[in-house]
Amino acid sequence: MTGQHRSGTVEHGGFLVFLALVSLVLLYIVWPFVAPLLWATLAAIMFQPLYQWFRARMGGSNRAAIATLLVITIAIIIPAFFIGGVVVEQATAVVVAFREGRIDIAALFEAVHTALPEAIRQNLDASGFGTPEMVQQRAQDLALESSGLIAQQAVAITGSALGFVLAFGIGLYVAYFLLRDGREIGRQVIAHLPLASDVATELAERFLAIVRATIKGSVVVGLVQGALGSITYWIAGVPNIVLLGLLTALFSLVPAIGPAVVWAPVALYLLAVGDIWQGVVVLVSGFAVIGMADNVLRPILVGRDTGIPDWIILVTTLGGIAAMGLSGIVVGPLVAGLFLAAWGVLAQQRGVTRPVAAE
Repeated sequence: MTGQHRSGTVEHGGFLVFLALVSLVLLYIVWPFVAPLLWATLAAIMFQPLYQWFRARMGGSNRAAIATLLVITIAIIIPAFFIGGVVVEQATAVVVAFREGRIDIAALFEAVHTALPEAIRQNLDASGFGTPEMVQQRAQDLALESSGLIAQQAVAITGSALGFVLAFGIGLYVAYFLLRDGREIGRQVIAHLPLASDVATELAERFLAIVRATIKGSVVVGLVQGALGSITYWIAGVPNIVLLGLLTALFSLVPAIGPAVVWAPVALYLLAVGDIWQGVVVLVSGFAVIGMADNVLRPILVGRDTGIPDWIILVTTLGGIAAMGLSGIVVGPLVAGLFLAAWGVLAQQRGVTRPVAAE
C-alpha cells in the first residue's frame, strides 16, 4: 500500500513537471504575439456589453461579434492609425528643425528667463540652469538622441511590416472569439485554477473590475484630456497640436501634476514672447478644462472599481512602459491591482478564520 501511494505521488509529481514544461514552451511560442493577445483580451472585456447589446438585437453570436469588431475598428483602430501617423510626422519635423537650427532654444530661453520673477532667476543662475548655452546644448543632444530613436523605430516598423500585419490580424481574430466565447472561456479558466473556487471567483471579479477601472480611469480620461489639450493649443495658435495633445494624454497618467507638465510650459512660453491672450487661454483651459476633466470624469467612469493608490499607479505605469513598451501602460497597473487584490483576499480569509480559532 505504501509502495502504491509512493508510486502515485511520483506519477502526480511527474505530471505536474510535465504540465509546467508544456506551459512554459507554449508561453515561449506565443510570446511574439503577447501584445496583440493582450489587447484582444482587453478589448473583449471592455466591449462585452456592446457585444451583448448587438446579440440581443441581431439574434446571433457570430453576427454580434462581427458587428462589435466593426465598431472597434471604425471608432478606435482607424483613428489611432491616423493620429499615430500625424504624431510621427510632427515629431520628425520638430527633430529636423532642431538639427537644422531653425528652432532657436537660446532665444526662447532668454525670453522665458527674462519673464520669470527675480528670485526664480537667481535660483536658476545659482544652480547652473540659467545660461542659454547650456539649454541650447541640452536641446541639441536631445534632438540628436530623438532623431536616432525615430530612425530606429522607422527601420523597425518598415522592416517588420509583415509581422505587424500578422500581429494585427491575430489580434482581431482572437478578439472575435473572445467576444463570442469569452464568458465560457473565463468560467473554464476559473474552474481549472489550482485555487479554492471562492478565491478564484473573487480574484476573477476583482481582475475584471481592475481592467475596467484601468482602461476607463487611465486610457479614456487621458484621451479626453489630450483631446481637450489639442483643442486648446489650436485655439492659441500653437503648432504641432497633435503631438502636444498626445504628450498631454501621456502625462495625464502622472498623478498630482499630470498634463500640467505640458500645458504649463506652453502657457509660460506664450506669455514670455508677448502672446498674452493666447497664454491666458492655455492657462485658463489648463486649470478649468483640462485639469478638471480628470476630477469630473474619473468618478463617473471608474467609481469604486479599484482602490489602487496614485503613487502605485505611477510607479507601475512607468515600470510597465520600460518593460513592455506601450502595452505597459495597462499591464503595469493591472499587475499592481492583482497584487493588491490577492493580498486583500488573503487578509479577508485570515480575518474570517481568526475568530473561529479564538473560540
